[in-house]
Amino acid sequence: MSGADTLRSAGAGVMTVARLEFRLRIRAGRWRWMVAAWFVLLLAITGLVRASLTERNLSRDQVQARGAVMFGVVMLIVLALALLVSPALAAQSVNGDRERGTLATLQVTRLRPGEIAVGKLLASWGTALVFLAVTLPLALWCFAEGGLSVLRVFGVYLVTTLLLGVICSLALGLSALLARSTTSGVLAYLTVFALSVGTFIAFGLATVLTQEHAKASSVSCSYDENGNEVPGSCVKQEYEASVPRTDRTWWLLAPNPFAVLADSAPAGPTREIRQPDGRVVEEGVSLDPLGAMSRALHQIRVKPTLQDNGLSTFYDVPDGVVGSSVWPTGLIIDLLLGAGALWLTARRLRTPTYKLARGQRIA
Repeated sequence: MSGADTLRSAGAGVMTVARLEFRLRIRAGRWRWMVAAWFVLLLAITGLVRASLTERNLSRDQVQARGAVMFGVVMLIVLALALLVSPALAAQSVNGDRERGTLATLQVTRLRPGEIAVGKLLASWGTALVFLAVTLPLALWCFAEGGLSVLRVFGVYLVTTLLLGVICSLALGLSALLARSTTSGVLAYLTVFALSVGTFIAFGLATVLTQEHAKASSVSCSYDENGNEVPGSCVKQEYEASVPRTDRTWWLLAPNPFAVLADSAPAGPTREIRQPDGRVVEEGVSLDPLGAMSRALHQIRVKPTLQDNGLSTFYDVPDGVVGSSVWPTGLIIDLLLGAGALWLTARRLRTPTYKLARGQRIA
């Protein structure tokens, strides 16, 4: 059999498993109500965000960027809700079939373990993408409000799609590794917690533990009743300051799905600001959540240096210095985790099985 025939055969096997899994989910019937409830909830959230962004509460620049602000808030909420939904779509895919006695039916066919694993992943991932696709009308609403580019919408949806695939793959791997579907479901949600909240906690603790102590100084002066400085009254005081070195610990925060989504979003709306020296610079709109998070993530990669304003010396990030992006590292880590979970699933689906967990059935 040629390489092309092998690929076609593998593709046909994957699609067969995916169709079986997807039809099983559709027959449940309740997914339609879940999708409807999902859309209604997000529609209400989008409406509330729009109601809060009125001309009375915003500046002119912020009004022009209202669509980008709405889109950023809505997509962060979509990702948060999707991280709650996605694990449930795959956490019982393997051990649930084993408990029902239907997994062995697939394993005794000519389907390879890898084809079964990829097919199950595509089914759960595809179901998650249905929930994501339902939000497209909300993205169009945000686009109509202004300040939002097509490139930004496409980039955010693409990264969200990849992140949902990673979460589904991790849940699928736990389903193949553990005998009980309840256990795999709980651990899948704990994995999501570790990636989202856990990475933030680890970053904070590591930053505290790795901070440096350096000497800084400040000058204090005395002033008379007219507010004039008393000659010879200025005293320079030196002290030891704690310097957080986030440039060493940023990688702990990189795999966070929210960090990856915000930092990977294409450039958002900006406004022009005239400096005292006459230069005109552009800065991001402050209300844009994705842009604000991205700028903060870039700053943590910059090494603080000793600054001197004439009256004191202190350690801080130099003005105008922007750090590198965080999202490429984070997305690569997440994709590697997803690929490793998929490989583990395929390995656990190999037959014959020489060792079974206590209480685990074969067929």
